[in-house]
Amino acid sequence: MHLPDGFLDARTALLSSGVAAAGVGVALRQVRNSLEPRQMPMLGLGAAFVFAAQMLNFPIAGGTSGHLVGGVLVSILLGPSAAVLVMTCVLMVQCLMFADGGLVALGANVFNMAVVNVCGGYFVFKLAKALVRTGQERGAVFAAAFAGWFGTVLASVVCAGELALSKTVPWPIAFQAMVDVHMIIGIGEGLATGLILLAVLRARPQLIAGNQNTSHALRYSDIGYAVLICLGLALFVAPFACSWPDGLETLGEQFGLRAKTIAAPLSGYQLPFIGSAPGATAVAGTIGTVVAFIAAYMLARAVVPVLRPSKKDASSGN
Repeated sequence: MHLPDGFLDARTALLSSGVAAAGVGVALRQVRNSLEPRQMPMLGLGAAFVFAAQMLNFPIAGGTSGHLVGGVLVSILLGPSAAVLVMTCVLMVQCLMFADGGLVALGANVFNMAVVNVCGGYFVFKLAKALVRTGQERGAVFAAAFAGWFGTVLASVVCAGELALSKTVPWPIAFQAMVDVHMIIGIGEGLATGLILLAVLRARPQLIAGNQNTSHALRYSDIGYAVLICLGLALFVAPFACSWPDGLETLGEQFGLRAKTIAAPLSGYQLPFIGSAPGATAVAGTIGTVVAFIAAYMLARAVVPVLRPSKKDASSGN
Protein backbone atom coordinates (compact mmCIF):
# COMPACT_ATOMS: atom_id res chain seq x y z
CA MET A 1 0.00 0.00 0.00
CA HIS A 2 3.06 2.24 -0.09
CA LEU A 3 2.41 4.85 -2.74
CA PRO A 4 5.49 5.67 -4.84
CA ASP A 5 6.14 9.04 -6.41
CA GLY A 6 4.42 9.44 -9.75
CA PHE A 7 1.04 7.97 -8.75
CA LEU A 8 -0.40 11.15 -7.19
CA ASP A 9 -0.63 14.66 -8.56
CA ALA A 10 0.79 17.62 -6.64
CA ARG A 11 -2.60 18.79 -5.34
CA THR A 12 -3.50 15.43 -3.83
CA ALA A 13 -0.02 14.95 -2.39
CA LEU A 14 -0.14 18.38 -0.72
CA LEU A 15 -3.66 17.89 0.60
CA SER A 16 -2.92 14.49 2.10
CA SER A 17 0.37 15.75 3.53
CA GLY A 18 -1.39 18.64 5.24
CA VAL A 19 -3.99 16.38 6.83
CA ALA A 20 -1.29 13.91 7.85
CA ALA A 21 0.78 16.68 9.45
CA ALA A 22 -2.25 17.80 11.44
CA GLY A 23 -2.88 14.24 12.62
CA VAL A 24 0.72 13.72 13.64
CA GLY A 25 0.72 17.09 15.44
CA VAL A 26 -2.32 16.07 17.49
CA ALA A 27 -0.68 12.72 18.27
CA LEU A 28 2.51 14.45 19.44
CA ARG A 29 0.55 16.64 21.83
CA GLN A 30 -1.46 13.70 23.19
CA VAL A 31 1.64 11.56 23.71
CA ARG A 32 3.43 14.42 25.46
CA ASN A 33 0.53 14.74 27.89
CA SER A 34 -0.14 11.06 28.52
CA LEU A 35 2.90 8.84 27.93
CA GLU A 36 5.09 8.12 30.92
CA PRO A 37 8.89 7.96 30.64
CA ARG A 38 8.97 4.26 31.53
CA GLN A 39 6.75 3.52 28.54
CA MET A 40 9.09 5.12 26.00
CA PRO A 41 10.80 1.84 24.99
CA MET A 42 7.38 0.52 23.98
CA LEU A 43 7.30 2.97 21.07
CA GLY A 44 10.66 1.69 19.89
CA LEU A 45 9.53 -1.93 20.18
CA GLY A 46 6.32 -1.15 18.31
CA ALA A 47 8.25 0.47 15.46
CA ALA A 48 10.75 -2.39 15.28
CA PHE A 49 7.97 -4.98 15.12
CA VAL A 50 5.96 -3.10 12.49
CA PHE A 51 9.03 -2.62 10.30
CA ALA A 52 9.95 -6.30 10.46
CA ALA A 53 6.35 -7.47 10.01
CA GLN A 54 5.82 -5.30 6.93
CA MET A 55 8.68 -7.13 5.20
CA LEU A 56 6.76 -10.41 5.39
CA ASN A 57 4.81 -10.41 2.14
CA PHE A 58 2.51 -13.41 1.72
CA PRO A 59 0.93 -14.67 -1.52
CA ILE A 60 -2.63 -13.92 -2.59
CA ALA A 61 -4.56 -15.34 -5.54
CA GLY A 62 -3.72 -13.95 -8.96
CA GLY A 63 0.01 -13.51 -8.49
CA THR A 64 -0.43 -10.68 -5.98
CA SER A 65 1.05 -10.46 -2.50
CA GLY A 66 0.22 -8.55 0.62
CA HIS A 67 1.83 -7.64 3.92
CA LEU A 68 0.68 -6.71 7.38
CA VAL A 69 0.20 -3.04 8.27
CA GLY A 70 0.35 -3.35 12.05
CA GLY A 71 -1.19 0.00 12.94
CA VAL A 72 -4.29 -1.35 14.66
CA LEU A 73 -2.30 -3.80 16.77
CA VAL A 74 0.05 -1.03 17.94
CA SER A 75 -2.91 1.24 18.72
CA ILE A 76 -4.42 -1.44 20.96
CA LEU A 77 -1.14 -2.00 22.78
CA LEU A 78 0.04 1.61 23.06
CA GLY A 79 -3.00 3.78 22.35
CA PRO A 80 -3.87 5.50 19.05
CA SER A 81 -1.73 8.61 19.51
CA ALA A 82 1.44 6.63 20.22
CA ALA A 83 0.58 4.31 17.33
CA VAL A 84 0.36 7.24 14.92
CA LEU A 85 3.91 8.26 15.89
CA VAL A 86 5.19 4.69 15.65
CA MET A 87 3.77 4.22 12.17
CA THR A 88 5.08 7.61 11.05
CA CYS A 89 8.60 6.69 12.15
CA VAL A 90 8.40 3.36 10.31
CA LEU A 91 7.16 4.97 7.11
CA MET A 92 9.90 7.60 7.22
CA VAL A 93 12.60 4.95 7.68
CA GLN A 94 11.15 2.89 4.84
CA CYS A 95 11.04 5.89 2.53
CA LEU A 96 14.38 7.53 3.30
CA MET A 97 16.51 4.42 3.73
CA PHE A 98 14.83 1.83 1.50
CA ALA A 99 12.91 3.85 -1.13
CA ASP A 100 9.79 1.99 -0.02
CA GLY A 101 7.19 4.65 -0.77
CA GLY A 102 7.88 7.96 -2.48
CA LEU A 103 9.21 11.10 -0.85
CA VAL A 104 6.49 13.33 -2.33
CA ALA A 105 3.93 10.64 -1.48
CA LEU A 106 5.20 10.26 2.09
CA GLY A 107 2.43 12.46 3.46
CA ALA A 108 -0.20 10.34 1.72
CA ASN A 109 1.33 7.15 3.06
CA VAL A 110 1.40 8.59 6.58
CA PHE A 111 -2.22 9.66 6.23
CA ASN A 112 -3.32 6.25 4.95
CA MET A 113 -1.36 3.93 7.24
CA ALA A 114 -0.53 6.07 10.28
CA VAL A 115 -3.72 8.09 10.64
CA VAL A 116 -6.61 6.39 8.83
CA ASN A 117 -5.58 2.82 9.56
CA VAL A 118 -4.71 3.51 13.20
CA CYS A 119 -7.60 5.79 14.15
CA GLY A 120 -10.28 4.03 12.11
CA GLY A 121 -9.20 0.61 13.31
CA TYR A 122 -8.94 1.68 16.94
CA PHE A 123 -12.41 3.24 16.87
CA VAL A 124 -13.86 -0.01 15.48
CA PHE A 125 -11.95 -2.00 18.11
CA LYS A 126 -13.49 0.00 20.94
CA LEU A 127 -16.95 -0.18 19.38
CA ALA A 128 -16.79 -3.91 18.67
CA LYS A 129 -15.40 -4.64 22.13
CA ALA A 130 -18.33 -2.79 23.71
CA LEU A 131 -20.87 -4.67 21.58
CA VAL A 132 -19.50 -8.20 21.98
CA ARG A 133 -21.28 -10.03 24.80
CA THR A 134 -18.77 -12.86 25.27
CA GLY A 135 -16.04 -13.02 27.92
CA GLN A 136 -13.71 -10.06 28.30
CA GLU A 137 -10.65 -11.80 26.81
CA ARG A 138 -12.56 -13.44 23.97
CA GLY A 139 -14.40 -10.23 23.18
CA ALA A 140 -11.17 -8.22 23.05
CA VAL A 141 -9.53 -10.75 20.73
CA PHE A 142 -12.54 -10.84 18.40
CA ALA A 143 -12.77 -7.05 18.37
CA ALA A 144 -9.04 -6.76 17.62
CA ALA A 145 -9.26 -9.23 14.74
CA PHE A 146 -12.21 -7.45 13.16
CA ALA A 147 -10.61 -4.03 13.71
CA GLY A 148 -7.38 -5.22 12.06
CA TRP A 149 -9.33 -6.33 9.00
CA PHE A 150 -11.40 -3.13 8.93
CA GLY A 151 -8.40 -0.82 9.31
CA THR A 152 -6.62 -2.45 6.38
CA VAL A 153 -9.66 -2.18 4.11
CA LEU A 154 -10.37 1.40 5.17
CA ALA A 155 -6.82 2.50 4.36
CA SER A 156 -7.10 0.86 0.93
CA VAL A 157 -10.33 2.76 0.24
CA VAL A 158 -8.62 6.06 1.06
CA CYS A 159 -5.64 5.12 -1.11
CA ALA A 160 -8.01 4.37 -3.99
CA GLY A 161 -9.65 7.75 -3.43
CA GLU A 162 -6.28 9.50 -3.69
CA LEU A 163 -5.56 7.74 -6.98
CA ALA A 164 -8.96 8.76 -8.30
CA LEU A 165 -8.59 12.35 -7.08
CA SER A 166 -5.27 12.52 -8.92
CA LYS A 167 -7.03 11.15 -12.05
CA THR A 168 -4.43 8.41 -12.16
CA VAL A 169 -7.00 5.59 -12.15
CA PRO A 170 -10.80 5.94 -12.43
CA TRP A 171 -12.55 5.62 -9.07
CA PRO A 172 -14.59 2.46 -9.81
CA ILE A 173 -11.51 0.59 -11.02
CA ALA A 174 -9.23 1.85 -8.24
CA PHE A 175 -11.85 1.07 -5.59
CA GLN A 176 -12.48 -2.47 -6.79
CA ALA A 177 -8.82 -3.30 -7.39
CA MET A 178 -7.62 -2.00 -4.02
CA VAL A 179 -10.51 -3.17 -1.87
CA ASP A 180 -10.77 -6.68 -3.36
CA VAL A 181 -7.11 -7.40 -2.63
CA HIS A 182 -7.06 -5.76 0.78
CA MET A 183 -10.18 -7.54 1.96
CA ILE A 184 -8.11 -10.71 1.62
CA ILE A 185 -4.98 -9.12 3.11
CA GLY A 186 -7.15 -7.89 5.97
CA ILE A 187 -7.95 -11.47 6.92
CA GLY A 188 -4.27 -12.09 7.57
CA GLU A 189 -4.02 -8.76 9.37
CA GLY A 190 -7.00 -9.61 11.55
CA LEU A 191 -5.73 -13.07 12.44
CA ALA A 192 -2.28 -11.72 13.35
CA THR A 193 -3.77 -8.86 15.39
CA GLY A 194 -6.10 -11.16 17.31
CA LEU A 195 -3.52 -13.86 17.99
CA ILE A 196 -0.82 -11.43 19.13
CA LEU A 197 -3.29 -9.64 21.41
CA LEU A 198 -4.35 -13.03 22.87
CA ALA A 199 -0.71 -13.87 23.60
CA VAL A 200 -0.16 -10.50 25.30
CA LEU A 201 -3.37 -10.82 27.33
CA ARG A 202 -2.27 -14.18 28.69
CA ALA A 203 1.40 -13.37 29.24
CA ARG A 204 1.66 -9.63 30.02
CA PRO A 205 -1.81 -7.97 30.13
CA GLN A 206 -0.31 -4.91 31.84
CA LEU A 207 1.34 -3.93 28.56
CA ILE A 208 -1.99 -3.09 26.92
CA ALA A 209 -2.96 0.57 26.84
CA GLY A 210 -5.46 1.52 29.51
CA ASN A 211 -4.58 -1.25 31.94
CA GLN A 212 -3.49 -0.28 35.43
CA ASN A 213 0.15 -0.13 36.49
CA THR A 214 1.31 0.20 32.89
CA SER A 215 4.16 2.46 33.96
CA HIS A 216 5.63 -0.35 36.06
CA ALA A 217 4.94 -3.20 33.64
CA LEU A 218 7.86 -3.11 31.23
CA ARG A 219 10.90 -5.08 32.31
CA TYR A 220 14.32 -5.42 30.71
CA SER A 221 13.53 -9.05 29.93
CA ASP A 222 10.40 -7.94 28.05
CA ILE A 223 12.47 -5.56 25.95
CA GLY A 224 15.09 -8.21 25.26
CA TYR A 225 12.61 -10.88 24.19
CA ALA A 226 10.70 -8.44 22.00
CA VAL A 227 13.87 -7.23 20.28
CA LEU A 228 14.92 -10.82 19.61
CA ILE A 229 11.54 -11.56 18.02
CA CYS A 230 11.76 -8.52 15.76
CA LEU A 231 15.33 -9.31 14.71
CA GLY A 232 14.38 -12.93 14.14
CA LEU A 233 11.61 -11.90 11.76
CA ALA A 234 13.98 -9.65 9.82
CA LEU A 235 16.87 -12.12 9.74
CA PHE A 236 15.24 -15.49 9.23
CA VAL A 237 11.74 -14.91 7.81
CA ALA A 238 11.84 -11.74 5.69
CA PRO A 239 14.44 -13.09 3.19
CA PHE A 240 11.96 -15.80 2.17
CA ALA A 241 8.87 -13.58 1.90
CA CYS A 242 6.80 -13.68 -1.29
CA SER A 243 8.31 -11.58 -4.09
CA TRP A 244 5.06 -11.07 -6.02
CA PRO A 245 3.87 -7.45 -6.48
CA ASP A 246 1.37 -6.14 -3.97
CA GLY A 247 -2.10 -4.88 -4.83
CA LEU A 248 -1.02 -1.32 -5.58
CA GLU A 249 1.93 -2.46 -7.71
CA THR A 250 -0.35 -4.79 -9.66
CA LEU A 251 -2.76 -1.93 -10.30
CA GLY A 252 0.13 0.22 -11.51
CA GLU A 253 1.27 -2.50 -13.91
CA GLN A 254 -2.24 -2.84 -15.34
CA PHE A 255 -2.40 0.89 -16.13
CA GLY A 256 1.21 1.28 -17.16
CA LEU A 257 1.98 3.66 -14.30
CA ARG A 258 5.64 4.45 -13.82
CA ALA A 259 6.87 4.93 -10.30
CA LYS A 260 9.56 7.56 -9.80
CA THR A 261 12.26 6.01 -7.66
CA ILE A 262 14.23 8.04 -5.14
CA ALA A 263 17.84 7.59 -4.11
CA ALA A 264 18.17 5.59 -0.91
CA PRO A 265 21.15 3.82 0.68
CA LEU A 266 19.38 0.45 0.99
CA SER A 267 16.99 0.69 -1.94
CA GLY A 268 14.97 -2.47 -2.47
CA TYR A 269 16.13 -3.87 0.90
CA GLN A 270 19.43 -4.90 -0.67
CA LEU A 271 23.11 -4.18 -0.06
CA PRO A 272 25.39 -3.94 -3.11
CA PHE A 273 28.36 -5.65 -1.44
CA ILE A 274 26.42 -8.80 -0.47
CA GLY A 275 26.03 -11.20 -3.37
CA SER A 276 23.30 -13.38 -1.86
CA ALA A 277 19.86 -11.79 -2.24
CA PRO A 278 18.40 -13.48 0.88
CA GLY A 279 21.50 -12.52 2.88
CA ALA A 280 21.33 -8.92 1.68
CA THR A 281 17.64 -8.73 2.59
CA ALA A 282 18.33 -10.17 6.04
CA VAL A 283 21.08 -7.64 6.77
CA ALA A 284 19.11 -4.71 5.34
CA GLY A 285 16.03 -5.75 7.29
CA THR A 286 18.02 -6.01 10.50
CA ILE A 287 19.45 -2.54 9.97
CA GLY A 288 15.99 -1.14 9.28
CA THR A 289 14.52 -2.82 12.35
CA VAL A 290 17.21 -1.32 14.58
CA VAL A 291 16.89 2.13 13.00
CA ALA A 292 13.08 2.06 13.37
CA PHE A 293 13.48 1.21 17.07
CA ILE A 294 15.95 4.04 17.60
CA ALA A 295 13.85 6.56 15.65
CA ALA A 296 10.66 5.91 17.61
CA TYR A 297 12.46 5.72 20.96
CA MET A 298 14.35 8.95 20.37
CA LEU A 299 11.15 10.67 19.28
CA ALA A 300 9.52 9.56 22.52
CA ARG A 301 12.48 10.88 24.52
CA ALA A 302 12.26 14.20 22.70
CA VAL A 303 8.53 14.56 23.29
CA VAL A 304 7.86 13.11 26.74
CA PRO A 305 8.93 15.13 29.81
CA VAL A 306 11.48 12.98 31.62
CA LEU A 307 10.52 14.20 35.11
CA ARG A 308 6.77 13.61 34.80
CA PRO A 309 5.46 11.86 37.94
CA SER A 310 4.00 8.38 37.50
CA LYS A 311 0.24 7.84 37.60
CA LYS A 312 0.58 6.10 40.96
CA ASP A 313 2.38 9.09 42.48
CA ALA A 314 -0.07 11.55 40.96
CA SER A 315 -3.08 9.66 42.32
CA SER A 316 -1.56 9.55 45.83
CA GLY A 317 -0.83 13.28 45.79
CA ASN A 318 2.96 12.89 46.06
